[in-house]
Amino acid sequence: MEISTPALLFPAISLLFLSYTNRFLHLAALIRQLHRDWLERGSPHLRKQIDNLRARLELIRWIQLLGAVSLFFCVISMVAILWNAPSLGLAAFAIALGLMGISLAGLIVEIAISGGALRVMLEEVGRDDSH
Repeated sequence: MEISTPALLFPAISLLFLSYTNRFLHLAALIRQLHRDWLERGSPHLRKQIDNLRARLELIRWIQLLGAVSLFFCVISMVAILWNAPSLGLAAFAIALGLMGISLAGLIVEIAISGGALRVMLEEVGRDDSH
């Protein structure tokens, strides 16, 4: 394995971090707004939305952590290759790939549950229309 192999993950990880960070910041802003609305109205529907978003934020923090640790293992892999320890480099790279895979799986789960808060809101709108 050459040093360029683990280095190939750097651009991908950077783009993933940008995506994860944008998702996190957007959800945090949305939670703040929903929290203000909940304090004013105390609607149980808002509480359900906030709970859904809280779970998504927790998941995003985990996928960010896994991505960061994956990047760290890429660095370890590159250093091991520079120090002429190819078996350590390969092992570290395999760990990096596994962690990145888990991070991406977490992203898929987060995307799957992302519609939960919207479903709550649509249910509320549907109930208001029936009155």
